[in-house]
Amino acid sequence: MKTDILIIGGGLTGILCAWFLDQLGADYLLIEAKTIGSGTTGNTTGKITSQHGLIYGRLLKQFGQERARLYWQANEAAIRQYRALAEKIPCDFQEKPNYVYACSDLRALETEWDALQKLNIPGSFRRETELPFSVAGAIRFSGQGQFHPGKLLAGLAPGLKIYAHTRALGWEDGEVVTDGSRIRARRIITATHFPIWNKHGAYFLKLYQQRSYLLALESGMPLEGMYLSQEKNGLTLRTAGDYLLLGGGSHRTGKKGGGWTVPEQAAVQYFPQGKIRYRWAAQDCMSLDGIPYIGPYSRRTPQLYVATGFNKWGMTSAMISAMLLTDLLQGKDNPYAAVFAPDRGILRPQLAVNAAESTRNLLSLRTPRCPHLGCALKWNPAEHSWDCPCHGSRFDEKGKLLDNPANGDLPTGSDTRPPA
Repeated sequence: MKTDILIIGGGLTGILCAWFLDQLGADYLLIEAKTIGSGTTGNTTGKITSQHGLIYGRLLKQFGQERARLYWQANEAAIRQYRALAEKIPCDFQEKPNYVYACSDLRALETEWDALQKLNIPGSFRRETELPFSVAGAIRFSGQGQFHPGKLLAGLAPGLKIYAHTRALGWEDGEVVTDGSRIRARRIITATHFPIWNKHGAYFLKLYQQRSYLLALESGMPLEGMYLSQEKNGLTLRTAGDYLLLGGGSHRTGKKGGGWTVPEQAAVQYFPQGKIRYRWAAQDCMSLDGIPYIGPYSRRTPQLYVATGFNKWGMTSAMISAMLLTDLLQGKDNPYAAVFAPDRGILRPQLAVNAAESTRNLLSLRTPRCPHLGCALKWNPAEHSWDCPCHGSRFDEKGKLLDNPANGDLPTGSDTRPPA
């Protein structure tokens, strides 16, 4: 097959890119290895907000006032676009305030508040919330939102040029090889969560992955707002219909962490009337500086584009990606391009951590090993999976691929027996 633009990945980012291109009458195709929405999009909490933890103090320090404010403006533009789409496509969109709260130490919260005032970003400082436990303080952003991403996908996808169950295996000279075809494309968008081409962009150094754990409580306390703790082992909360979504226990993939124990203990302590009806885990790509990588894949591959490193804020970042990449593909200037440019500087403290983790696991003699770049896998007893501490690939007990960047199952004959 031939197309002008090929989109690889059928999560919300890829589908939104396809939808925007379809509205423009562009020549495009989208391929997805499994089914649309079956990856990270299907495991999200569905928050749409420009308040991504305590990020603005850090952005102001690292990038200055102009870029920090542009980051906020880009996310606010994404919220407005979702609000407009929700008027056409029923997706349970609700305008909600978002809160970042602290239970004990107020210093980080106060630093963030000072940064918001310098950047002229509207918000309010609260000493109390509706949460069933005391907080030292919280920063509130109004006019944010929550929605049902599956319903939005169901409204966007009909009529789009989508080929599911089509895994991209390789790329060279403008041709993508899949597990059943060859597709020639003049330009390619890689929207695969973790980028799948290792030779360009150094994403294996610029990214690592985190797992987060969530519960859906029936008869939980309804909340007026959406909440996120700024503390390391804090909680994320929001109401979804009759359910309370309660999350926590995040850790680097392949490392030990609290897992479901954290939200389970919180449920017993703070929501004793609630009944746990569902539990699931999510996996997120984390960038070096807290800003996603959206734009040209690398300086040497002008025909390739990427959207990755959403830092647990994939819903807002998916919309930014679609709007920004659509402009770039049309040759239009976009005011946010420099903020999200993937080729920006990488000399950040997290780079040393990523490099050390990769080196340690590459030199380890343990088996099995990840087919992505050869790191030793670690057994995850909570989820019964083999997880890669280097880049976050995951495999089940039989070696079947669960999460990329690995692009296939473990080799036949790999010893995948759980450790005694």
